[in-house]
Amino acid sequence: MKLGVNLVTGLNRFISSWKSADDPAQDDYVYGIDPSGVPQAVFRKGSTIRYRAGSWNGLHWTGMPQLQPNPVYTFEYVSNENEVFYRFNLIKSSVPSMMVMNPLGDPQRLTWMEQTQKWAPFVPFSGLILDQCDNYALCGAYAVCNMNSNSAKCECLEGFVPKSPSEWDLLDKSDGCVRRTQLDCEHGDGFLKRESVKLPDTRFSLVDNKISLLECKELCSKNCSCTAYANADVRGGGSGCLLWFHDLIDMKEPSESGQDLFVRMAASELDDIERKKPKKKKKVAIVITSVLLVTGVILLGGFVYLWKRRHRKQGKTDGSSKLDYNDRGNRKEDMELPIFDWMAIANATDNFSDKNKLGEGGFGPVYKGVLIEGQEIAAKRLSKSSGQGMEEFENEVLLIAKLQHRNLVKLIGCCTQRDERMLIYEYLPNKSLNDFIFDVNVSDVTRSKFLDWSKRCQIIGGIARGLLYLHQDSRLRIIHRDLKASNVLLDNEMNPKISDFGMARAFGIDQTEANTNRVVGTYGYMPPEYAIDGLFSVKSDVFSFGVLVLEIVCGKRNRGFYHADHHHNLLGHAWRLWIEERPVELIDKSLGGSYSLSEVLRCIQVGLLCVQLRPEDRPNMSSVVLMLSGERSLPQPKQPGFFTERNPPESGSSSSKRSLLSTNEITISLIEGR
Repeated sequence: MKLGVNLVTGLNRFISSWKSADDPAQDDYVYGIDPSGVPQAVFRKGSTIRYRAGSWNGLHWTGMPQLQPNPVYTFEYVSNENEVFYRFNLIKSSVPSMMVMNPLGDPQRLTWMEQTQKWAPFVPFSGLILDQCDNYALCGAYAVCNMNSNSAKCECLEGFVPKSPSEWDLLDKSDGCVRRTQLDCEHGDGFLKRESVKLPDTRFSLVDNKISLLECKELCSKNCSCTAYANADVRGGGSGCLLWFHDLIDMKEPSESGQDLFVRMAASELDDIERKKPKKKKKVAIVITSVLLVTGVILLGGFVYLWKRRHRKQGKTDGSSKLDYNDRGNRKEDMELPIFDWMAIANATDNFSDKNKLGEGGFGPVYKGVLIEGQEIAAKRLSKSSGQGMEEFENEVLLIAKLQHRNLVKLIGCCTQRDERMLIYEYLPNKSLNDFIFDVNVSDVTRSKFLDWSKRCQIIGGIARGLLYLHQDSRLRIIHRDLKASNVLLDNEMNPKISDFGMARAFGIDQTEANTNRVVGTYGYMPPEYAIDGLFSVKSDVFSFGVLVLEIVCGKRNRGFYHADHHHNLLGHAWRLWIEERPVELIDKSLGGSYSLSEVLRCIQVGLLCVQLRPEDRPNMSSVVLMLSGERSLPQPKQPGFFTERNPPESGSSSSKRSLLSTNEITISLIEGR
């Protein structure tokens, strides 16, 4: 089918959402082609634009560089005097497919799976809003949005300044920017090149596909209303002419496939910009030289200091060495932690060979190794391309080294040689809970053998006790912030050990909650108050624990859960079964009948109590431990938070509700998912 407009008959083909899962009446969410100006793909709620995929540049929509050729489907865009449309065709046309939009405004491509007789998500398709900068006009006019260190940053175009400086400083960028020097068309203006951006809104633009970029510049120069120009088609080095006659709105620095935009500027402003360039380069060179010199002196001093202190014994220090880091409270932490020699770890892991690789997460790859004395280890090596880095490394070293509990993974030491950052843990032979519950290569027979109901009860209880220790019994009150199945490791007796404290935060004894401008974690385990407002507390971990309990009982992931009768995720499915008094249907089929029904129902109820929407309604972990081990009656749970599945973006963070989400929409804009 075509997605677009017939310019002769006026027929408009678009995708819209139902009012609810049970009411097929058309709702406010609409995705289609806006033919005004230069046609572009637009997502609206009512008359308000929420996302703009942009105009077509010959290869893809300017705001969707992820739209690439693939082995599953082809796509095409057609624009002529009769019609404007976009469509995609499955290469394997025998497989039925459809594109729909759910009641929350998520466009989804579904494929019919013959084996299961169900519609399943179309894997090559990603959601529309991938990060915070995709929210329409987030930075206002004449400003560019870019994802800087996992948070959205608005930047005025060169030669422009914030229109409302006070609001801009308060992180409200919606007023955008204005010219520092007004245009003087009669005495001649010029153009400043802005490289690699998502081109601005083209609803007030014109296109001429028959002229060159040089002719395009001349055409724009002659029209005093023209504010910018660019190539209309990027194929073959670029061709065609795209002209703007309005404020430049909704620009973004994409990670790839941006286009050059030539912005009209006053000649005097261009002269000022040119004069400042050499000074700026000189200043940058001086700063870089100074930084390198100071850094070199510090590194040399540090090397000499460590060299004198280090006494090697079987590849590691005698006793332990001290690591000093500045923690989040700007105080010095002086702690004892063994520092391993890089060569000892390289030898233990057979030079980090692939055969010893246990897996890879957001921090980097993990390798199994055996030290000279025969101790088995797991070495987690910081990847050069990791989105985490030193902050997470230091955070884990500072926090986990202070923690001792049978349900927490044990940190043996670390390595900081050769620009490496490695964390050395005890080796746990059964890897993670994720591998046992969700791995499609694990048969139901194997799963039932190693994860019968008694083992699952043991795992749930162990995780609960580990969290209770973090929240209440340790010297510091620790909020993990990334509790999930892959971060629960299993020893040889299937005892759970909570791992990966790179995202954890320490609270004072009397502190109950905090706010962050960097929302990190994993979609599907994050509570609403954290994902939306950046508020985290012990109740954030309680929510994640509740998700994990329901996953252990059901054997299915919360994220990506599919059911033919509704569009809820696992939380919504469990809630629906609970209120319909059918919770037994949630139980993992691989358990057969070998379980205590009362224990399973109690775990389901505890899980639902933990994932309630309001943090104050959720129990604390001391209550959870009592609920799991006692026979007392439990309160009835209320509606869970985030119980309908969403398509998340891949990356991002925000300071608050005002910059985290698009208004009235539960879309997580920055998650450092791993």
